[in-house]
Amino acid sequence: MDLDQLAALRTPEGSAALAAAARVAGGDPLAAAAALRSAGMPPALAAAALTQAELRRRAVGKFGPPAAGMFLTRAGLEQATRRPVADRRADRLRAAGVRALADLGCGLGADALAAARAGIRVYGVEADPVTAAMAAANAEAAGLAELFTVECGDATAFDVGRVDGVFCDPARRRAGTGRRIFDPNAYSPPWDFVVGLAGRVPYTVVKVAPGIDHALIPAGAEAEWVSADGDLVEAALWCGRLARVPRRATLLRGDVAHELTGSGDAEAPVGPARRFVYDPDPAVVRAHLVAELADALDATLADPSIAYLYADAPAATPFARCLEVTDVLPFSLKRLRALLRDRRVGRVEILKRGSALEPEKLRRDLRLAGDEAASLVLTRVAGAPTVLVCRPVG
Repeated sequence: MDLDQLAALRTPEGSAALAAAARVAGGDPLAAAAALRSAGMPPALAAAALTQAELRRRAVGKFGPPAAGMFLTRAGLEQATRRPVADRRADRLRAAGVRALADLGCGLGADALAAARAGIRVYGVEADPVTAAMAAANAEAAGLAELFTVECGDATAFDVGRVDGVFCDPARRRAGTGRRIFDPNAYSPPWDFVVGLAGRVPYTVVKVAPGIDHALIPAGAEAEWVSADGDLVEAALWCGRLARVPRRATLLRGDVAHELTGSGDAEAPVGPARRFVYDPDPAVVRAHLVAELADALDATLADPSIAYLYADAPAATPFARCLEVTDVLPFSLKRLRALLRDRRVGRVEILKRGSALEPEKLRRDLRLAGDEAASLVLTRVAGAPTVLVCRPVG
């Protein structure tokens, strides 16, 4: 989409086209396009409206009902922060006393809109002209144009002396190709500039990839990993006055947030496999807080390099899923197949850590038949390839 197409969609004719496209979105795209053209809609306007309608339909999972009035790009939607995560971050910034925030690389404005909803004055900077115009349009659609304004330009040139807080989500994909960038200094803005913000602005937050190398985390920063309904969605670095603990894992379950904190460098004790196995949430694993969870559960590792925890009794925790272990077997396809056949297991869930086996290939090789279900955990115990046959703990 270009600026002219965006402008056309914001006219009365464009609004009508968007409404018509919303009614046919989600079905056969060729039939939808034909329906709009048969109604007399110009082909270019019909195509732009259908693209927006489809993106808005997909965006509901991230933004909820307000997605119906947003302007979006495919890349921008993929990289945008989910609304519950953005709202929680905005609440923390407001509680810390931030009154004016620069969003450097604001994209479509998901985080800036959340901050504006929290009452923070936001200055967005976005290098791409179309994305910047969409962010401004989204602010207007949300009734937040007085609190969130956008300028198209270089984030590194923004005068941060105008604000007391900065949020930065550096682009980690190449413009035009969408390919991931693995060199932090090839980010936009570059990593050296991003981490330098903490020394210039008292309240600085940097959104980073969940797989960030812990060696890149600046000294004194709080690193937080966030999962939403079991999916690891992002990580953030809280710098300056915002840093509270070295590491934090935050689990969002609907409207409830659960937090586990710690140093990130503790080691869990190692012992044998036991009656119950815990599969920690990915945010806990990435935050290196498995030892803290082990302490809370009176649990141990069966292998020091694998994040499955074992205990003699189950305990309720939001930070891990618990399974009861019925069998611990040195991995053998023949032996495992025979055991499952004897128990009439026809459906298996396959979890794995520390195993090179491909779950779907194993599922085929097991030749399952029966009406019972089981969970299989492929892992290592004391360095040896092992399979745990399990059942859920209610």
